[in-house]
Amino acid sequence: MLQTPSGGAGHGAAAADTGLMSIGTVLNVLRDEFPEVTISKIRFLESEGLIEPQRTPSGYRKFSPADVERLGHVLRMQRDHYLPLKVIREHLDAMERGEAAPLSTVGRQRDGGVVLEPVESPTAARIGRAELMAAAGIGEQELDEWESYGLIAPLPDGVYDAEAVTVAGLVLELGRFGIEPRHLRAMKAAADREAGLVDQVVAPLKRHRNPQTRAHAEARTKELAGLTVKLHAALVQTALGVRLP
Repeated sequence: MLQTPSGGAGHGAAAADTGLMSIGTVLNVLRDEFPEVTISKIRFLESEGLIEPQRTPSGYRKFSPADVERLGHVLRMQRDHYLPLKVIREHLDAMERGEAAPLSTVGRQRDGGVVLEPVESPTAARIGRAELMAAAGIGEQELDEWESYGLIAPLPDGVYDAEAVTVAGLVLELGRFGIEPRHLRAMKAAADREAGLVDQVVAPLKRHRNPQTRAHAEARTKELAGLTVKLHAALVQTALGVRLP
């Protein structure tokens, strides 16, 4: 369960009274459980109709505790189930209407027995090129440049994994410090090597015919990916002599 902070002096009297939060405050709340979330990702989820924060007369977003809780559900379903945004939106809308909306399994007959299988094959949410640029706030030239360095790449059918929005947001944030996309090629190369190492470990499980073994391969991949990210972060912090909160 996400814990929402109480309003303080920094939020202003009105925000403290209503419990509404700025997008920056929401980001800090979510990062306890979702370290990779960015403001760009939150804006993208809003543009896709997953959340509808209030707006001040000046146009600033203000999120209620219910908005933050809903965001947590969305991010959790993306992370744990790889569900498309359309399925997540329909699921949450059904829950709000008080309808039963199971996500996990449905029954299918095979060889005289019932086999449990996912409602949809685990497929990461996808977005088009225009959606990606709108969510990240970039133009064709910037996206072309990032693609030329391999930082973002379209899938075979020409669309992008929604995680590309997160990558784009981080590239933009690093750019504020003078770190240009061309400087990030070393990071991309290191990430590819780390991914290759994980894939090498789980490849025998992925090739197995047994569905349970393949499901185990997916779980093992997530576990190894998490450990790899933590190790990478620890090594960078050690090299710089800093410790992040």
